[in-house]
Amino acid sequence: MDQLQDIPQTRILLLAATALLTSILLIRRLHRAYHHRQFARRHNCKPITHYNNKDPILGLDEVYRGITSARAHKALETLAQRFEQHKATTYASKRLWRYNIVTIEPENIKTILSTNFKDYGLGHRLPIFKPLLGEGIFDTDGAHWAASRALIRPNFTRDQVVADLASFEDRVPDLLALIPRDGVTEVDLQDIFFRYTIDSATAFLFGQSVGSLRMRPSELGFADAFNYAQGAMMVRMLLGPLGCFYRNSRAERCNRLCREFARPFVDEAVAIARAGKSAGAAEGGRYVFSHELASRTDDKGRILDELMNVLLAGRDTTASLLSNMFFMLAKHPAVWARLREEANAFGGRVPTYTELRGMKYLKCCINESLRLHPVVPVNDRKALRDTVLPVGGGEDGLSPVFVPKGTLVGYIVYAMHQRKDFYGPDADVFRPERWEDGKLQPRWEYLPFNGGPRICIGQQYALTEVAYVTVRLAQEFKGLGSRDPGPWEESLTLTVCSKNGTRVCLTPA
Repeated sequence: MDQLQDIPQTRILLLAATALLTSILLIRRLHRAYHHRQFARRHNCKPITHYNNKDPILGLDEVYRGITSARAHKALETLAQRFEQHKATTYASKRLWRYNIVTIEPENIKTILSTNFKDYGLGHRLPIFKPLLGEGIFDTDGAHWAASRALIRPNFTRDQVVADLASFEDRVPDLLALIPRDGVTEVDLQDIFFRYTIDSATAFLFGQSVGSLRMRPSELGFADAFNYAQGAMMVRMLLGPLGCFYRNSRAERCNRLCREFARPFVDEAVAIARAGKSAGAAEGGRYVFSHELASRTDDKGRILDELMNVLLAGRDTTASLLSNMFFMLAKHPAVWARLREEANAFGGRVPTYTELRGMKYLKCCINESLRLHPVVPVNDRKALRDTVLPVGGGEDGLSPVFVPKGTLVGYIVYAMHQRKDFYGPDADVFRPERWEDGKLQPRWEYLPFNGGPRICIGQQYALTEVAYVTVRLAQEFKGLGSRDPGPWEESLTLTVCSKNGTRVCLTPA
């Protein structure tokens, strides 16, 4: 007692408060563990295969692996190898003290994206995406996301897609002007495709193209800023929770430049809407996305955010698909010859929308490119409440898996698309013929545009643009030769394309 009297009262209070707080935290943890066990038992969940982290407490080794494999341009290959190492289609790991589940099981992905859609969200992306994209369709959940989708969806009706064929053609002469026609000189089609799609996307969204196809490399201010801003977003994603400490002043300038570039178009669209002019129509009668948005809301911040979100998707996914597909077409002369034969059935004139839709072999080539190199190869969702995945537990991997609230569940489309049990022993080979005559009728094991309520609403627009550009190039050039001696290697940001570009030479028809 004498010793206690010697301790200052404030110190006694501090020790008591510490003991109380520790007890509360311990009780809460025990209660949560009990609840988890009961929940898992009710749903017949079994233990899941765990990746053997070298750092089992913080999972820092996973962050290091992610960064090093990305720098080596082998992130997708490394992720795919993990499933082979574990002999499992679903496994768990720890990454910066977070519990993660990774899967390539179609039933699990269907559950995440569709069946139990409300159990998962992607609001965890908002701090990463917001500086460039704001709060829009790709980084929000709940009512905000639903309102974004309702606002955007009417802009991608069949009529808008058909009407934009003329806009696609407007930029083809500029594209062709950048391609050497001697059949010998090397050109990087990937660079040209990214310029083409940003010109196309800005014309559709703003009513005015940035004209990057006509610029010298030193003049590509907006396009370069957009690229750099996305690269910084990818770094923050790789860092996970540590991303909040990542600072990049150049990325911050690029974010501001991109948003300030789009702001005058928003102001113009709102002014047109307030003047009572027809929604969506610019001078000359051409459809403009920003004008249509302004006819539905006069919230300039909301319009700007949605425009930036759609610009990201409209440019990158389409350019990546074109680049990846032409990389493989250049490696397969027989496929290119057959594709040209189908494209030349129009006698040199530009195809109609209906004719594009009817090109069966072109569709096979696009499907195969999206299978082998899905443009969004990695995706994830965060569990918003305690929930369950249907398979992945137990020794045979067929039992349900408990997913605690807060778990990040990743699904690796790239690895799923190369599963031999779905696509045969040559699943790692580019072979468009596998899609002919309905030989493949995949469901959730083929996911080029996501699925469920958040399925890509612009997929038909993107596919139509890819088909149109491919046909026009097939009409113009009989020879397509690869100038890249190596295999396709990844360059992974939010989408994936070829690390070395699409280096080819083309011979005029």
